[in-house]
Amino acid sequence: MIETENLTVTLPSRAGDVNILRGIDLSIAAGETVGLIGPSGSGKTTLLMVLAGLEPPTGGSVTVAGSDYGAMNEDDLARFRRTHIGIVFQSFHLVPTMTALENTALPLELAGEKDCRARAAAILDEVGLADRYDHYPAQMSGGEQQRVALARAMVADPPVLFADEPTGNLDQATGENIMQLILNLAKNRQSTLFLITHDRALAEKCDRTLTMRDGLLA
Repeated sequence: MIETENLTVTLPSRAGDVNILRGIDLSIAAGETVGLIGPSGSGKTTLLMVLAGLEPPTGGSVTVAGSDYGAMNEDDLARFRRTHIGIVFQSFHLVPTMTALENTALPLELAGEKDCRARAAAILDEVGLADRYDHYPAQMSGGEQQRVALARAMVADPPVLFADEPTGNLDQATGENIMQLILNLAKNRQSTLFLITHDRALAEKCDRTLTMRDGLLA
């Protein structure tokens, strides 16, 4: 489902080039859940952004769901993400003037899909927010907001889910609950999950755990 070959990201600076990713070879099977850990600054988030088609690599190749990113322009990548990729970040990125139901339905509405609100309601039920449809983000706890963000990421049933420190703003108990929800949603939909976390215990709930140091996978 996800394949990279000799993936590099190099950024120029006054002191010389900075090698963020230094030749990443990665293969993740369809339906596999992978947890990535590593110290801050090791390149984890950069790798996720490249795999999600949000940042271009300097070199190497990325193939997701059989599609070669190198053959796509920005519009192609945007359309691909809309139908193939869900992303959950540490910050919830909810629209403050929209209810939980409206936030969740937004990707479907932008894609011109039918039954947007019904599908949004169904996944909100699945993440335990059946009584929060009409609540705005400011009226919900951090854990509830992250559940809405997760529902929004998965409402279109993407084959690939990326999660970047999704429990970072939550207490331990709430974070563990959110992590279990993520795993359950991925399993129920047979989605491939690529998770970044500082918490080894959370990463080890995945099928496979990887470590990144200095732009390389250990």
